[in-house]
Amino acid sequence: MNICVVGAGTAGLIAALTLKNRFENFNIQIIKSDKIGIIGVGEGTTEHWQQFCTYNKISMEELIKETDATFKYGIMFKDWKKQPYFHSILDNISTIKLGQYKAGYAYCINNNLKSKEYTNSCCWDNKIAKNSLPHQFHFNTLKLNKFLLKKCRERSIKVIEDKITKINLKGKNIDSIESSLKKYKSDFYIDCTGFKKLLISKLGAKWLSYKKYLPMNEAIAFATEDTEEYPPFTMSNAMAAGWMWRIPTQGRWGNGYVFNNKYINASQAQKECEKSLGHSIKVTKNITFEAGVLDRAWIGNCVAIGLSSSFIEPLEASSIGISIQQSFLLMHLITNYSANDIDLYNKKFSNIVENTRDFVLLHYLCGKKGSAFWKEFKPNIPESLSKNLKTWKHRLPLAEDFKGSYLLFNSENFIVILKELNLLNKTNIKKEFNSLSNNHKETVLNAMKIALKNKDLKDSHYSHKSFLKTLITPTKTGKLL
Repeated sequence: MNICVVGAGTAGLIAALTLKNRFENFNIQIIKSDKIGIIGVGEGTTEHWQQFCTYNKISMEELIKETDATFKYGIMFKDWKKQPYFHSILDNISTIKLGQYKAGYAYCINNNLKSKEYTNSCCWDNKIAKNSLPHQFHFNTLKLNKFLLKKCRERSIKVIEDKITKINLKGKNIDSIESSLKKYKSDFYIDCTGFKKLLISKLGAKWLSYKKYLPMNEAIAFATEDTEEYPPFTMSNAMAAGWMWRIPTQGRWGNGYVFNNKYINASQAQKECEKSLGHSIKVTKNITFEAGVLDRAWIGNCVAIGLSSSFIEPLEASSIGISIQQSFLLMHLITNYSANDIDLYNKKFSNIVENTRDFVLLHYLCGKKGSAFWKEFKPNIPESLSKNLKTWKHRLPLAEDFKGSYLLFNSENFIVILKELNLLNKTNIKKEFNSLSNNHKETVLNAMKIALKNKDLKDSHYSHKSFLKTLITPTKTGKLL
């Protein structure tokens, strides 16, 4: 099969590498245009990045060295509630379960453990636990793009510099695409043209807006200077009309303010950031957007992946994770695909985005007051989330509460945020826990003692910055550690 990927942002490169690894004999080419460039804002990942790298045999040490990457245990939320809280999944606790029942988290809720008490203590001390390395990362997006392009070329994926100007259709399929100089004809096309949706829009795909659910519609991005130490997490600080991200990478911080432009403009957002940080900043990007998803991401012989297919907002760094899951799903369906496979993909994809939308929206149910935005914000809650919130007043979330597979966020992620935002009925959760048999209770209690003890093994904690240096410093043999 001949596959043409249009667009060489992160999504396009992820798709090309994943398909090439699975189908060695496929002829895959990428058409990119330096004149268009990439968004280059998102600098964080979910745990799915580790899965992508493992599948595509990408060295973590090489990645860290070439993309200025740092480790990410999760996201620290500040000023969303009275006390900061941490969205992090600690393996030692998440694995304590009885069937689908997350007994470890039930224990934390029943015992009123604060976020700092049940998450890895190194997260709060700018340290890395060598025996419990995170599966998430931050990186310089522009350097990541160069790195992934290099990997594509190394793996015989042809990269062509050109700008597509015309899409030729044949029935409900793309027959060919053209630039001012050349025509390209392929069996299958992947639209990774970002917000332009250059290919998929010609096939009749419609944008389904989420603006009635998600309030943010604009963002500014800027870099700040390197610091003495790197926290192993993304920082999300609630602001007057939205929130500010702060992401440490080697040599600099990536920052941005995501806001609702009904309440402030880009200039006012910049001034608010400067006041918060205590110094002037230089805004490098200003992006307007509308959260939403395509009604169909796969039509005929074309599929849209990445920003061309959906956009939520940066709050949980979901964009790259969605692109990875799209690529894995496509990989399983593209060979001898039928109309049923296309329908299946679109249903699965819809579930992925719906799950992400609901999880991101959940954060805004924090009850924050103060500024005009937070006072006036009255979220419309989609039926999928509304139904689950009613259910979760009676019990903890279960895997069965979510539709589909390939989802980015599962019951554990929802439990952590629900707990920290006080959206669970603790009386009912306690009742649920106390209904366990004595043997089960004892098993859970013993496991929790070990989990809480292991998270605080100080001798396994290292300076984040120093640990990164050990990974990228060549040994006498010239090999990375």
